[in-house]
Amino acid sequence: MSRPQKNRRITDPPKMLGFKPFGMESCEMVSVMLQYDEFQCLKLVNYDHLSQEEASELMGVSRPTLTRIYNKALEKIATAFVEGRPVRIEGGNIEFDKEWYKCKRCFRLFEGRESHTRCEGCTRYGKDELIRLS
Repeated sequence: MSRPQKNRRITDPPKMLGFKPFGMESCEMVSVMLQYDEFQCLKLVNYDHLSQEEASELMGVSRPTLTRIYNKALEKIATAFVEGRPVRIEGGNIEFDKEWYKCKRCFRLFEGRESHTRCEGCTRYGKDELIRLS
């Protein structure tokens, strides 16, 4: 019997729910599911240019575990690109480092309910209309 998987720390949730391929009929396609920890790993290593050692410390996992997460994420992205499939970002054994909310109207992310300020596009929504991510 294997050990239970540790929760991976997520510092910043993704701003979007996924991606759709351009020029393809997506209504009949099965999405590639990219988990939050896989997204975070790609972001830290490729976008933030952290070493795998630094990224593993931020996510609260060992460096070999981070490498496995990274390779799994690359495989999923490659599958989506080659097969022209949409990518959905959701799920996984994760814990957010803060309480995160997303506005239902403009989809902006907010750290904590009290930091929500209305923008031009979300005047009809109040603090009760936020989606809790954490």
